[in-house]
Amino acid sequence: MSFAKAFSPALREIRIIFSQTGPASAGTRQFIVSKYPDIKKHNPDLPVLIREATGTPARAFARFARGVEQHVELENLSAPEVEAKVAELISS
Repeated sequence: MSFAKAFSPALREIRIIFSQTGPASAGTRQFIVSKYPDIKKHNPDLPVLIREATGTPARAFARFARGVEQHVELENLSAPEVEAKVAELISS
């Protein structure tokens, strides 16, 4: 999925949590560096929260309308795999 488009209005927030130094979060860090600008460019009003904490497993959360929240695990994934998982999460 290309992040060069606006997301559904039902999507209220994206949170990405990962370790800033852990090798298991390397793909998540690369995903953020490469895709965050596109996400914000096409969805300027969507809150995209990036949280770094040493030793934290990499995960992404999406909050939708009516408080529905879903998440995916991103540990030990490459940047393209992280992109696929986040795209799957957002489209669910």
